Amino acid sequence: MRAKGTVHRYGDNVDTDVIIPARYLNTTDPNELAQKCMIDIDKDFTHRVKSGDIIVAGKNFGCGSSREHAPIAIKASGISCVIAENFARIFYRNSINIGLPIIECREASEDIEAGDEVEVDFDSGIIYNLTRNRQYRGQAFPEFMQGIIKAEGLINYINQK
Repeated sequence: MRAKGTVHRYGDNVDTDVIIPARYLNTTDPNELAQKCMIDIDKDFTHRVKSGDIIVAGKNFGCGSSREHAPIAIKASGISCVIAENFARIFYRNSINIGLPIIECREASEDIEAGDEVEVDFDSGIIYNLTRNRQYRGQAFPEFMQGIIKAEGLINYINQK
């Protein structure tokens, strides 16, 4: 399983309140959430993002409240993967549960820049920076988590079993 896209770059401690601000939580519709994704940290994100793009961030991505709306908004916006040095634990679990691939890799988090073209191999955990001709070793997904992501989320995975 792979993801490939252009990078949107953010720093440390990107919390769920800037991923999808509380004022937009009056809906659970993924398409509506996607329209407001990252609006408080990057007003142009929804106009620039294309299907398959990748977010790269620093430490503690997804900190703050435990709202599942945040990974839903990211996935619905077209993002195919989030790479960060590390994730808030509840965001990590919520992302897997809704089928949003995320991968932790300090080196990639520090080296990849906005606009770089990146490809991620989830089976091996290898992240390829195609723009800079570099590669980084992230944490590969265990087989059961790959199954959840391929099924587009935990509920679909369970229903397929």
